Amino acid sequence: MKSGRRLGDLLGHGLGPRFGWLWGAYGTSALGTWLAFGAFPLIAIRVLHAGPAEVAALSSVGAAVGAAAAVPLGPWVEFRRKRPVLIAMDLVRFAALLTIPASFALGVLTFLQLLLVSVVVAAADITFRAASSAYLKTLLPAENLLVANARFESTAWTTTIIGPPLGGAAIGLLGPVATVVVDAVSYLLSALGIRATGGHEPRPGRRKAARMRPGDLLDGWRYILADTTLRPLFFNTALFNGLVMAAEPLLAVLMLGRLGFAPWQYGLAFAAPSIGGLLGSRLARPLATRFGQHQVLVTFGALRAIWPIGLTFLGPGTGGLLLVMGVEFGLIFCCGVFNPVYTTCRLERTATDRVARTLSAWAVTTKATTALLTAVWGVLGVLLGPRTAIGLAGVLLLATPLLLPRRASAPLSEPEPTPSPT
Repeated sequence: MKSGRRLGDLLGHGLGPRFGWLWGAYGTSALGTWLAFGAFPLIAIRVLHAGPAEVAALSSVGAAVGAAAAVPLGPWVEFRRKRPVLIAMDLVRFAALLTIPASFALGVLTFLQLLLVSVVVAAADITFRAASSAYLKTLLPAENLLVANARFESTAWTTTIIGPPLGGAAIGLLGPVATVVVDAVSYLLSALGIRATGGHEPRPGRRKAARMRPGDLLDGWRYILADTTLRPLFFNTALFNGLVMAAEPLLAVLMLGRLGFAPWQYGLAFAAPSIGGLLGSRLARPLATRFGQHQVLVTFGALRAIWPIGLTFLGPGTGGLLLVMGVEFGLIFCCGVFNPVYTTCRLERTATDRVARTLSAWAVTTKATTALLTAVWGVLGVLLGPRTAIGLAGVLLLATPLLLPRRASAPLSEPEPTPSPT
């Protein structure tokens, strides 16, 4: 018990052992996810001999249906203790992913199973993220939320840097199914880490109605749209993320097809600039302390929008590769500063008894918007060509800063949760 507490203290770095276990659980599952990055499409192509349409459906339809399935889970999570929900979602992902290698070993793996597993994992991901933010708000006092979110952001970019290369090596040696096993085990370890946080979690308030009504599903969206700070942030992040992600497949087509870049060059162009995210997340708290959260939010929210249009001028050879790396580094660095501040602002503006519903609605909208814009830009890529479609996304991104909050807003005044005893 004492050794577990010391490990939690070491991970927590001043935020307490309970946060340390939560942070360690997050890092473990994030690393597993990035080690298995691209495993499902590779399994579909190499094992099941799927075509382009099926591979596209695996990434877009799975995420969209998973987001729709997560809609009723937000209100359900709100009125339950969050730690058991987090453990349950980890175990759901562990069990779902483990069916892939089991079916592969038995020779009964099908494309439909891959699609169903991707739906289950997507729904569990959204539910886990909503519940984890709600849990974090009860775990730490308000003044420590930015520090915690900066550490999560730093961890996310670190695993982004090291995960895909290691995963690629593992896929080359053992095949893509092996990385799915690693990803599944990472969720099991995450569940054990969250269980180790211990302590007493306050019981959420009871639902007024005995049963969930259809109108309750919209509570998260109502809360967002009624708040003068959350509303512009909501539209800004949904549109920004959707446009950035919509251009990614077209960029892959342009680089790997017409411009003749090798796969390793394409991977390097996105892996190396992730260092910018690590640097940006380290600067988020000092910058917010000196200039204020709102100023950092507006400044870096605007700066991150100016980079993608540079991809329009992408050419072949070393110069083109350096251009992509420079654009991605600038974009990721600005996102690394923006994301922890934005996440903290969103938590501060959301009442404790509304966090799960609000963040679930936020995640569902973001995923649905990304899926829709990706489909639209796929059509535009055929009609206009990849380069023109990428440029159009870059031009529209320049308008996204207009959706950022114009005025700083104070956090909601509500009773601070009493940190649970270790």
